[in-house]
Amino acid sequence: MSGTTTGPAAPPSGTRLTGPQRKAIVAGAIGNTVEWVDWAVYSTLAPIFAGRFFPSTDDAAALLSTLAVFAVGFVMRPIGGALLGAYADRHGRKKGLTLTIGLMAGAAFVIAVCPTYDTIGIAAPLVLLAARLVQGFSAGGEFGSSSSFLVESAAPRRRAFAGSWQQVSVGAGALIASFMGFVLTSVLSDAAMESWGWRIAFAVGGLLGLVGLWLRVSVEETESFRRVESEGRNRGRNPIVGMLTDHPRAALRVVLITIAGTLTYYVWVSYMPGYAHAATGIPLSDALLANTIGLAYFLCLLPFVGLLSDRVGRKPTLLAFAIGFAVLAYPAFRLLELGGFWPLLVVELVGLTFLAGYSANCAVVMAEQFPAEVRSTGIGLPYALAVAVFGGTAPYVTTWMSTHDMAGFVWVYVAAAALVGVAVYATMPETRGRELT
Repeated sequence: MSGTTTGPAAPPSGTRLTGPQRKAIVAGAIGNTVEWVDWAVYSTLAPIFAGRFFPSTDDAAALLSTLAVFAVGFVMRPIGGALLGAYADRHGRKKGLTLTIGLMAGAAFVIAVCPTYDTIGIAAPLVLLAARLVQGFSAGGEFGSSSSFLVESAAPRRRAFAGSWQQVSVGAGALIASFMGFVLTSVLSDAAMESWGWRIAFAVGGLLGLVGLWLRVSVEETESFRRVESEGRNRGRNPIVGMLTDHPRAALRVVLITIAGTLTYYVWVSYMPGYAHAATGIPLSDALLANTIGLAYFLCLLPFVGLLSDRVGRKPTLLAFAIGFAVLAYPAFRLLELGGFWPLLVVELVGLTFLAGYSANCAVVMAEQFPAEVRSTGIGLPYALAVAVFGGTAPYVTTWMSTHDMAGFVWVYVAAAALVGVAVYATMPETRGRELT
């Protein structure tokens, strides 16, 4: 079956990135960063604006309602992965990426100006839901298109390094969102933050999206897609049909690869500050500062783990991630119970070190499963399905557990996902050196 055998190793010259390749990677990473600022701001500030959209005197119930909207947004990600991925496979990575960032930025502006429940009643949560569904649709198409763009823009023996910048840019988006949250909660009073301060972060995210839009309009299309277009391979069957009929095992592999990585990523990166604040009482500004420091370290580490993957292979680095979290989960959550800034920072740093083994590899190992004419769809749809089920529900599940006296068992949730990862990564074929078609 296509996508299951290893191609010839790339020649030594495949280690050098050309000037145009470096430019494409930089432009792709910056554009991706500003897209993910808009996505990450929601989860970062959910504990603050929850009461503005839902009628409840119970803060925990309002937060759970807001996180339910967060999870529902993930329902749109498979749809976006399929439709926007197919669009990128048909019309090019550049056009696909331009569309996704326009949708994401527009939805951020809508949330920034949306009136509260006290002003317009039930329309407020409905507008919030609609905007989050648009963001979920955009995010679903973003991963497949940006992963294809970055990996296709790389030298053959630098594909993991180039692909790692997809997650560097995702992490940078979360870092900027976390830093904005830290600054706003430090400068503004709690009352001001709950009343209008949270809107600033969404508005800034929308403005950054316009910068990303300009970058994506100016970037060149990849050589892989131009070759597909010149050969007419993008004018045959719909890419969704081609992916499902010709590459079902590769699509299933993408789902399985994603499970452990997405769950641990959303627990450690997107929701750890809010979880620590709710479970241990640490001030939210301190939790966001620890998260910001951890993310900065994570972003610096990712390209080096990508280089390591290009040298030793995808499987060893993925296995290091999964085994590490299987071992780390229990002691990490016990340490977190001590409360305070330093235990949280240690938990963040150690977890993010292991998480780099997944995040540096996910774009490249998925891209290496498919030919170019279905690559964006093949990455985007299966990945989005896995993220919707395991990533989108992670904040809700962990919050529900903590509000039902089950916080002591969250580590089991994380460790179980890691053990699934161990089984998948140990049995998957190595793709380092596989020729992209």
